[in-house]
Amino acid sequence: MATADTATATGAVSPAALALQRFNALSQRQKMAGAAALALAIAMLVGVWLWSRAPDYAVLFSNLEERDGGAIVTALQQQNVPYRISSNGSAILVPSANVHDIRLRLAAQGLPKGGMVGFEVMENQRLGVSQFLEQVNFQRALEGELGRTIQAISSVSAARVHLAMPKQTGFLRDEQKPSASVMVTLYPGRVMDPSQVAGIVHLVSSSVPHMANERVSVVDQNGNLLTHGSDPLRNAGLDATQITYVREVEAGFIRRIENILAPIVGEGNYKAQVTAELDFNQVEQTAETFRPNPSPEQAIRSQQTTEQQTREPGPGGVPGALTNQPPAPATAPIVNPNPGGVGPDGVLPLNSNRSATLNYELDRTIQHTRQAPGQIKRLSVAVVVNQRTETLPNGTTKTVPLPDDEIARITNLVREAMGFSQTRGDSLNVSSAPFAAVSDTSEAVPLWKDPEMLALAKELGRYLLVALAIAFVYFGVIRPLIKAVTPPPPEVADDTEGAGTEEGDEDVIVDLSGARVMSFDEKLARARELAKSDPKMVANLLKEWLGAKEEGKK
Repeated sequence: MATADTATATGAVSPAALALQRFNALSQRQKMAGAAALALAIAMLVGVWLWSRAPDYAVLFSNLEERDGGAIVTALQQQNVPYRISSNGSAILVPSANVHDIRLRLAAQGLPKGGMVGFEVMENQRLGVSQFLEQVNFQRALEGELGRTIQAISSVSAARVHLAMPKQTGFLRDEQKPSASVMVTLYPGRVMDPSQVAGIVHLVSSSVPHMANERVSVVDQNGNLLTHGSDPLRNAGLDATQITYVREVEAGFIRRIENILAPIVGEGNYKAQVTAELDFNQVEQTAETFRPNPSPEQAIRSQQTTEQQTREPGPGGVPGALTNQPPAPATAPIVNPNPGGVGPDGVLPLNSNRSATLNYELDRTIQHTRQAPGQIKRLSVAVVVNQRTETLPNGTTKTVPLPDDEIARITNLVREAMGFSQTRGDSLNVSSAPFAAVSDTSEAVPLWKDPEMLALAKELGRYLLVALAIAFVYFGVIRPLIKAVTPPPPEVADDTEGAGTEEGDEDVIVDLSGARVMSFDEKLARARELAKSDPKMVANLLKEWLGAKEEGKK
């Protein structure tokens, strides 16, 4: 029973206590070696984790000039701020948690300066400066301010402005207009909208006195002329809004034609192009028209009649002073004959004069016409339809042109879709031609050369390396240390084994406690067999029992 109690007490010890006992049983050298191995494993895990972790750096400034970049790097070194420079040298990276703080501190130092000066150059004027130098400084300041303003556009990363400002003269015939050239550097993958180019032109021309829009040129970093290029619409003097409207009108007609042809010939079997000529002139016209009324509808506007009767003779004779003299005294008819114009009774004849003025009403039309800009002057439409493919009896295929009646039917449909007008001078051309096969010239990139696959492989390799490091630390360091410190599990004795010694007897007793419950007869038979086979062990067992009882009595 004492043996059983000892076994039970031993099994009650916690694994932590047993591990501490085994660790204390190790030698000092083994303890130091285990601690060094564990520290090395932890350092390896931390190093692999930091290496596999993406750098937590953010862009401080990008696309800087060399002078500004050097000044910023010097300021960061003076402030003991860790920094990195991108692979292409176009950006400076700092820890992302301190980006805004560092930007504010550098802004307090006036960095970056931007490589161009503005009107702050006028703040440090010295006494005795010549007029020519003042003019040069003013031009530099104006160019710098315009460059800074243009850089505020979203797609522009850098800009430089060159102004040609001729010297003013008192002779109008020798006066020269100023001009400007603008060089813009765009961000990668971005382009300038025509409206943005027009905005830059108006900005520069409005900032310099007596400068016209036509005297401003805008060029990008590739040397492409962005103002008055090869576009005929730009050469015609149209602004960006008008050009956009023309493109929209042409695209609208193309969509109409495509919608009418798609159900007939199928998608991809036709191509249509439309050229629209629009009139953006603003015309205001006032006309006043007079026309006579028809005879049945004549209306009298005003009528004036004058009638005059008199018996006095009218003036006669030779014009001169004697014409208006009073008549001579009357004489007898016998002595002097009757003058002409007098009647037989001596009375002058009656003279009458009548005049009439008649005004008829006329129709008057006043017409004021104002034409809206953007009216269509002429449309030119070209449509090409793919030929049909027929399969011959031998299995080969050939292309067959469309019949004339089908071409005529397509022409009529397109004519109605575009709103064809003969008076406007529209033109339409529909033809059938075989389409060239589209060949895919781009070769398939091998899997091991695909940038996306390479990036994925690098990412997977990083995680795999971390997993291998963890597995090595666990199986090579941690697990051997645990085995060295943790005691082995107790061995379980077999029920069928006999015990010839005292230790064997204890094992049998312990094992019997866990065996099935035997009846009294079975226990008695087992004890008898044990006494016959090994009487010495039974005697020793009785002695121990008797000694235990005597000790209990004492």
